[in-house]
Amino acid sequence: MELHPDPGSRKKRQRVGRGTGSGRGKTCGRGTKGQGARSGGGKGRYFEGGQLPLVRRLPLKRGFTNIRKVYYKAVNLDQLAERFSAGAEVTPQSLAAVGLIKKPSNPVVILGRGELDFALKVTADRFSEGARAKIEAAGGSVAEVQR
Repeated sequence: MELHPDPGSRKKRQRVGRGTGSGRGKTCGRGTKGQGARSGGGKGRYFEGGQLPLVRRLPLKRGFTNIRKVYYKAVNLDQLAERFSAGAEVTPQSLAAVGLIKKPSNPVVILGRGELDFALKVTADRFSEGARAKIEAAGGSVAEVQR
């Protein structure tokens, strides 16, 4: 079996500047004078005839989205104090069970707002320094999840 292109799909390139009889002689299809007639001439895709280009008119479309950014779900100590009792184990699964986060698979950070009067065993992806200090001061323990 021989592979070959479909008939008419491959055309020879047009050689310009080869005499008036070729139909592409003298100005080579570029017209007479002007920006388009010069070598390297023509307008860029950004150019809109001097009008402020679309890219500059839409400030919200600049920049980029970092695909490696980790979005943590924040939980504060006062929320833990409301929903858990002394000696309880706090894990992403138990946080989801009491409604503080939606999915246990999402990373969780424990923040230090509020006070904790009893000991808890807290397991999360990250802890703020204040939260870690308050949990340990109340007699609890902290453990970071390795994902």
